[in-house]
Amino acid sequence: VLTEARHERSDLGELRIANEVVGIIAGLAATEVEGVAGMSGSVGAGFAEMIGRKNLSKGVKVEVGEEQAAVDLYVVMHYGVPIQEVAWKIQENVKRAVEGMTGLEVVEINVHVQGIQFPQEEKKVEEPRVK
Repeated sequence: VLTEARHERSDLGELRIANEVVGIIAGLAATEVEGVAGMSGSVGAGFAEMIGRKNLSKGVKVEVGEEQAAVDLYVVMHYGVPIQEVAWKIQENVKRAVEGMTGLEVVEINVHVQGIQFPQEEKKVEEPRVK
């Protein structure tokens, strides 16, 4: 759920940054981190539905004020990664991206791990026996 957009006024006019833009920036920054399989489509749900790159604001909840933003990310991680370390890297990457691109101060980034993606098991193909 996205709240109202950031709005600034200067001598030359207005600048408006929609919350969806902040959500897309945060979602893309989160998926860039090694160990993240993707965003979870069902915010708050136990079952994590994977979302493709076309819907990067899905799995992201953003609250934007005049100068600050808070972000909640619902992610799916790869099996075997150190979850706590990956979460810290997500927080750092999202903070850097949102602050650098929007000028907002990111005051809170909550990472919610909604699921784990297991590696696809390689199907064993039996070779024909030569007689």
